[in-house]
Amino acid sequence: MFGFSRDSMFRETTNSKARALTPMGNHGWYKGEDAIMGTSISVELWSEDKAIAEEAIAAVMGEMHRIDRLMSPHKPDSELSVINRDAFNRPVPVCDEMMRLFLKAAHFSDLSHGTFDITFAAVGRLFDYRTRQRPNVQQLARAREAIGYQHFILNQTDQTVRFAKPEMAIDLGGFAKGHAVDNAARLLKQRGIVHANVSAGGDSRVIGDKRGRPWMIGVRDPRNAEQIVAMLPLIDTSISTSGDYERYFDEDGVRFHHLIDPATGKSPDRLRSVTILAEDGLTTEAFSKIVFISGIEKGLALLDAQNNIDAVIVDADGKLHYSSGLLNQQ
Repeated sequence: MFGFSRDSMFRETTNSKARALTPMGNHGWYKGEDAIMGTSISVELWSEDKAIAEEAIAAVMGEMHRIDRLMSPHKPDSELSVINRDAFNRPVPVCDEMMRLFLKAAHFSDLSHGTFDITFAAVGRLFDYRTRQRPNVQQLARAREAIGYQHFILNQTDQTVRFAKPEMAIDLGGFAKGHAVDNAARLLKQRGIVHANVSAGGDSRVIGDKRGRPWMIGVRDPRNAEQIVAMLPLIDTSISTSGDYERYFDEDGVRFHHLIDPATGKSPDRLRSVTILAEDGLTTEAFSKIVFISGIEKGLALLDAQNNIDAVIVDADGKLHYSSGLLNQQ
C-alpha cells in the first residue's frame, strides 16, 4: 500500500519551482541517469557500499535497455515490431513477459470499457508531433476501423497473438515504462536497496522513504515546466503523470497530443494532466491514460471503485481536482 508522511499528508503549491535532486555519493546517496526508451531514466538510491550502488544502478539501466529492445515500436527487430508487421497474416509467438502484459492490458481495457486500448496505435502511428503531421479525415476514419482490443486475439495455449482486422497495430507506450519501473524496483530490492527513486519520464517508483523523511514528488504545471502545482510526500508508492504537454502540436487553436481516445481517434481537451498514485507502475500508467480520456466525473468514479488508487487532476482551466482518497488524507 502506498503511504503519505504523517506530518505533511498533502501540500499544494502555486508558484514554487521544482528543484533537481542532488547526488550525494559521499553520504551514501548515488544517482545515475541515461536516455532510454525515448525518455530520461533516473535512479537515486542510498547504499553503504559504493560497489553495490553502482551495480544496482547498472542493473536498472540494463533492464531499461532490455525492455526497449523488446517493446520499442521503432526498432524493426523488436518483438512488438514483429507483431505489428506479421500478426494479421499469421499467429505470432510471443515471450512469457509480453503475454503477461497483453493479458494485463486486456484487463484494463475491460475495466475501462475500452478507454484503455493498446490498439489505438492504428491512429497513433499516423501522427508525427515533431513535424506536425496528422491524418486527414479519410485516413482517420479508415484507421479507426482497425481499433478494438477485442480484435487483438491472445492464444495462451499456443502463446501467440494475431490481429483479426487489417491495418491493426499495437503500442505499449501507455504501459511499457510503468512495467520497466516495476522491474527496476524489483531489481533494487533484490540487491538490498531499501531507499530509492526510479524515474522513467512521467513514471516513478519510490522504495521506502528518504532516510527518515518522505520522497517529495512534484506535479508540474502543464503550462509551465518550471512550476509545480502540488507536492506529494510519498513512501513506497508508484506515481505516473500523463499530460497534453508531453508530445503535441497546436494548430488553429486545437492541441493535437499523444493521448488519443480510442473511440474517436482524437485527443481529448477536457484535462491538461492526470497524476495517479498506486502500488505498481502498470496500474498508475494505465489509469493515468484511462482518467485523462474519461474526464473528471467518469475518471474519479472509476477510481473510487478501486482500492488504493488516487489521483491529482489538472483540468482544462488549470483547476486542481483530487480523488476522494487524497481529500480524506488532507
